[in-house]
Formats: sequence, structure tokens, C-alpha cells
Amino acid sequence: MTSSTANTPGTASTFSIGGEYRVSRLGFGAMRLPSEPGPDREAAIAVARRAVELGVTLIDTAHMYGWGANEELLAEALCPYPDDLLITTKVGITQSGPEGWAYDARPESLREQVEQGLRRLRTERVGLLQLHRIDPKVPVAEQVGALRELQLEGKIGHIGLSEVTTGQLAEARQAAEIASVQNRYNLFDRDCESVLEACEANGIAFLPWRPVAAAADSGRASALATVVTELGGTAPQVLLAWLLARSPVVLPIPGTASLAHLEENLAAADLRLTDSQRQRLDRSAVPA
Repeated sequence: MTSSTANTPGTASTFSIGGEYRVSRLGFGAMRLPSEPGPDREAAIAVARRAVELGVTLIDTAHMYGWGANEELLAEALCPYPDDLLITTKVGITQSGPEGWAYDARPESLREQVEQGLRRLRTERVGLLQLHRIDPKVPVAEQVGALRELQLEGKIGHIGLSEVTTGQLAEARQAAEIASVQNRYNLFDRDCESVLEACEANGIAFLPWRPVAAAADSGRASALATVVTELGGTAPQVLLAWLLARSPVVLPIPGTASLAHLEENLAAADLRLTDSQRQRLDRSAVPA
């Protein structure tokens, strides 16, 4: 079972993924980085490099993000990779038409997607490979089993899942050791609370995407704004601080294409919520 480093739950600054990669708990999601040639791409490269300079050791990408272009961007920005940097990518979704996508986690397709990802990332091994979605047309054991074969071949270090239920997580764990789960989760969107609890019970890293979604109504916004004022931070910082305090297995991956927002997000690691502030935020998350 993996664990975080601090004695106080929710306040550790690092977490060991799969017992191999000790990463900073506040990571970076690369999805929003522009990859088209031009000034925006150059700015995106600068953001990725700055994230590493500021101590980020976990960066999330996926085949789906630009259909490989996001992976290529990170390779251009960061290769050769620092020894302590873990880049996790995702497979299991393929392009369907100019704008659409489709599930495709057939074993032969997963193998091809992993091989392509290795080439784009300019590496021989992906430290953490996550199944972007469970393909409803393919048995879970076959999907995860295909990744397990690639793991045994040395092309994957650890296997993760994305957008799964507790039942799917349990089924996947019958086929291979699962090191991470990446589900949508934030203070105001906690439908997968039971999945997080399962991850915490089993030492599995939980990577919430869309971690800083804003409050939807005035009552929720008011409670958040009060805590923001008390801490002297920003709303995204408080939302990230809440996630870090929620569980030692939570590794938020906020994304941005802005250097200023990147630095703002990472500064959230220094915020400490009081018990009172956490309780008020928790109450604000429950619809009246």
C-alpha cells in the first residue's frame, strides 16, 4: 500500500504512486496547452517548463488531447525528462470524425495506442498509463489484461483508470494492480465520493480532474468567498487547498496555459485551511 509522507492526513506534500514514483501532490494537467505552431505553442512550452522549475513532478496528458499533439508538445518542452518527473498519459479513446471520439479499448488497439504514445513522448516506458475510459464493448478484464501484458513487457510502469465506478475499480483490480484513478471531482462535484474512499482504503492515487470548478449558486459562492478573504488567497487556491486537505491520496492536476495562473495554482500548496474553514466549505457543497 502506498502512502503519503506527513503524519497529519491531508497535509502531506508528496505521494508515492505504485510504490515507485514519489511525486508532489499538486500536479499539472497539460490538456489546455495549445499545440498548433506559432506563439501560443511557444508560450505553452514555456508553461510546461516553468511547471517543472516550480517543483511539479506529475504531469497529465492523453492521446485524446490533440490526438497525440499534446504528448509531442511535452516531449519537445521537457525531453530529456528530469529523473523525478512522472508524465502520465491515457489511452482507450480514438478519433471519430473531425470533432468526435469513440471508445476503443480492444487489446490490439490499446497496444497500438501505447506504442504511438511512447514514440510521441520519446521514451521507452510510460511510468503511469491510464485507461481513459472503460470501453463498454470490451470486458474489463480484457482491457486491463492488455495493459498488464504491456506492463510485463516493460513498456508501462503502472496502470491507472479514469472515470470509473467502485465496481469497475474492483473488477479491474482482479486483473492487475491499479495505481491511480482519475475521476472528475471537486468541492461542488462529489458524485464519486465512494471511489475516492476506495482509493484511500487501498493506497491508490486519486487524480481529480476539473478540480477548481466554481460554485454554481450565490449561497455556495458566498461561503467560498468568505474563506478566500480569510486566507488572503484566490478561489482556485482555496478549492485546491480543500482537495489537498480532503485525503492524502488526492493529487489535483489543475491545467492552464497561463504562467500567472500556473504560479497561482501551485501557490495553493502553501495554504492551510482551519477545521472551521473546511467544515464551512463542506457545508456549502451540500445543496440547500
